[in-house]
Order: sequence, then structure tokens, then C-alpha cells
Amino acid sequence: MRNAQDLGGLWSALSDDRLVGPLLRSLALGVSVALAAAMLGTLAAWLVARTDLRARRTWALLLCLPLVIPSFVGAVALIAAFAPGGLVEQVLDIGFLPEVSGFNGAFVVLTLLTYPYVFLLVMARLRTLSPTLEESARMLGRRPLQVFTTVVLPQARAAVAAGALLVFLYVISDFGAVQLLRYDTLTRAIYSDRLLDPITSIALSLALGVIAVAVVAMERHSSRVGLRDQSRAGAALEVPLGAWRVPAYAFLVLLIGFSLVAPIAVLLFWAIRGLVNGSTDSASVVADPGLIVQPLLSTAGISVVTALVAILIVLPIAYRSVRRPGRLGEVMAGTVVGGFALPGLVSALAFVFFTLSTPGPLGVLYQTLPLLVLAYVVHHGALALGAAQSAVAGIPARLDDAARLMGRSRLRRFAGVDLPLMLPGLAAGAGLVLLSTAKELPATLLLAPSGFSTLAIEVWQAAELAAYEEAAIFALVLVAISAMLTWLLVVRPALRSWSTPVSGTLPSSTESPVSGAHPEVTAP
Repeated sequence: MRNAQDLGGLWSALSDDRLVGPLLRSLALGVSVALAAAMLGTLAAWLVARTDLRARRTWALLLCLPLVIPSFVGAVALIAAFAPGGLVEQVLDIGFLPEVSGFNGAFVVLTLLTYPYVFLLVMARLRTLSPTLEESARMLGRRPLQVFTTVVLPQARAAVAAGALLVFLYVISDFGAVQLLRYDTLTRAIYSDRLLDPITSIALSLALGVIAVAVVAMERHSSRVGLRDQSRAGAALEVPLGAWRVPAYAFLVLLIGFSLVAPIAVLLFWAIRGLVNGSTDSASVVADPGLIVQPLLSTAGISVVTALVAILIVLPIAYRSVRRPGRLGEVMAGTVVGGFALPGLVSALAFVFFTLSTPGPLGVLYQTLPLLVLAYVVHHGALALGAAQSAVAGIPARLDDAARLMGRSRLRRFAGVDLPLMLPGLAAGAGLVLLSTAKELPATLLLAPSGFSTLAIEVWQAAELAAYEEAAIFALVLVAISAMLTWLLVVRPALRSWSTPVSGTLPSSTESPVSGAHPEVTAP
């Protein structure tokens, strides 16, 4: 009877108007940010990969770096910038400051921090396009803009779509930025209703989970289409910018300035201001280094443990799915990927409801470190799985056969042959899990033991109290760690794969390659 009542309540919650509002706001924000990020990322990728822009590798590096800033840190920077006495008021010397909360603030923050996802995918695709069709179009008298819109962009649409879907998934799953900016999306409604109205919270979680899984399926389809259609013949042509060189540089400078330089500058402003003026929060952090060291060590410790556990769990799955492909391996790998598809807040709430509603010893796991690590692994384990599968697939079969002929047991073959060859790939996968865990906010908020604090939690708590000096100090430490890991695990490998020089140059033209430009390219 109770189960029937719970199901009835759940159905009522799904059909309630309280679901429609957050759902529509989430979809509106996700679509808006995805379109804007697609425009910014595609234009930036085209400028870096396909034009005669100088110092292209440097531009590529700078355009990737906004990935190091978590969304909630970006939201803190925006709020602090427009706070009374903040950087905007100091620089512009104005008394009236615009409202940055709500849709506009969330749109700005999430767009500026997510366009690198599109940029990386589109740039990689543009570097592999065959020049044959472009040369033919030029010989037929097509202008540079026409070549781009009719030849280049259609070949890169799968990469653009995959990047836009990734951004959409990121936005609808985001919790920190929308919560701090007070924009009522599904994630904020789920978090607000989790205690007072758990049935509504579950219904909202189901709606968000269904959308997220559908988006992941579409993204994987777009990625497969992009791989199937990928051209490999020849090298990409280089388009001369001509009179549009200065606008191109201005666009890239503004994009990097707003997405990377401005947030860091705001955080530095508040951190230095607190130290110079002797702010109570900042002074206490400086006077007692343990206030930074303890969250730093907690962040590092829980992230390392999660990374190691994730590798231990996904390595057998990777072996099964690669070495002995079949239905079981596909199901196991799909289960791991499904955990990544669910937003972190939804996964964390599932663990909360499960442990609190299950009778017996499982209830004591609530707000314990083992449960927190398990939640991290479920949500981020797919990052390690992908790296582990690549590592297993990269082992030459002849080495394993030779070891078998020498009479080595399976365990000795694994320890002496397979593991040394897989270590770099496994380390990269563990690093990705470590990076994601260090920046994880919702799962830590809901499942961390009492008194356990990470850098993300410290930033969050200080921002909620409007203690921007203290929030800036913790945020800068978190961004520094994220920057180091992102450089090692994401940016440097991407730049290495992009290191092949561009060959071939299109003839110069007095007409801009983007004159009369397509709206998707020139209206970021």
C-alpha cells in the first residue's frame, strides 16, 4: 500500500506545474548556452586551425584554459566583480551596478567556461579535412566565405553537434553556478526540495536523468558519425585573413579576456584586497595556514583514493570489453558510462535516499568517506574506463603470445607485459578522475562526513556568506591545481596531436573570408 502511495505521489509530482517551470528554464539555458558556445568555439577553432593567424599554438593553449575554472568559481568571480566595492565599481567608478543573477548571469558564466569543449572538437576536425573539395570550390570561383559555409562547415557539423551536446549536458547538470546566481533550474529545484518535499525532488531527478541520458546517446551518435566521415587525405589549407586580421585578433583577445583573464583578475583583486585591508576572513586564513592546508589535503587525499579505486574497478571491465568483446562486456561498460551520464547531483541524491531508506547496516554508510568515494567513482568512473580501454587495446598481441609461449602464467603476463605498457594510459585515466573529483561540488555537499571539507566546499561556503576575500583565496588554490592537471591531461595531449603543420595556402583576397558572414560564425 505504501509503495502504491509513493508511486502515486511520484506520478503526481511528475505532472505537477512545479516540474514544468524548472524544466523549461533548464532547457532554455542549456539550448542558449549550447548555441552561443558552438558559435564562439567554432569561430575560434576556424581562426586557429585554418587561417594564417600568428602564434596559433599559443592561441590554442589560451583558448583551452577556461576549462580550469569550475562553474561555481566563475559564478563567484562574476558576483564578486559586481559586488559593492568590487572590481567593476573600482575601475569604472560608478554607483549603479547591474544585476548579474538569474538567467543572464548564468548564461554569461556558463557560455564563457564551456566554449572550449566545442573549440577542441571542432579544431581537431578542421585539421583533418581533405583540401580536395576546398580546392575544387576555389577553382569554381567560390569566395572564402562560400567555401567555409558550403564545404568546410558541413564536413565539421558532426564535431560542432557533439561539442554543443556536451555543453548542453554540462549546463543542465550544473548546480554550483545556477545556485549561486539564483536561477531556478532543475538542479536548484532538486537541491531545494530534497528535505521538505523528497517526492518532488525524486521526480525532478528522474526528469533530469532522462534528459541527460538522451543527450549522451545523441552525443555518442554524433561522435561516431564524425569518426565515420573523417577525411584523412592531404593537409588542411590555410586561409589568409587579409584586412580581417585585426578583427580576428580582437575577437580572440576579448574571448580570452572575458573567459580567463577577468575571472582570475577578480579573484586576485579580492584576495589581495582582503590581505591589504586586514579582512577578518583573509587574515585568519593567512594567520593560520591550516585553514588552507586542511581542505587542500582533504581534496588531494579523497581525489587520489577515488582515482585508484576507479582504476581498480574499471580495469577488469576494460579487459573484458576489449579482449573478449560481447554482450556482457558491453553491458558492464554501458553501466559505467551510464553513471557518468547522470548529473552529479542526481547520483548523490540517489545514494542519500538509498542509504537512508534501506534498513540494516547500509544506513550507517550515510555521510561516510567510503560512500563518498563510491559516489565519486560511479559518477567519474567512465573517465577512467575510456583511458583503460585505450590502454588495453594498445597492447600488441604478439607480446602476449610470446609470453604465453615462454610458459608465463596469466598473472605473470599481466604483471610483466601488460601492466608496464598500460601504466601511462591508466595514469592519464586516474588523473582525469582526480581532476573531476577535486572540482566536484554537489556530491561532496550531500555525502561528505560532518567536518570534512574540501577546497570546493570552502569556496562554496564563503561565497554563500558573501565572504569574497576568503572565497577568492580558496578559489585561486583550486584553480591552480585544476590548471596544472588540465595542462598535463587535456591541453598538452591536444596540442601534441595538433602539432602537424598546416600545408597549403589559399591565394590572398582583398575580401574578408568572413565578410557578410554566416550568423553562426560571426554573431557570438
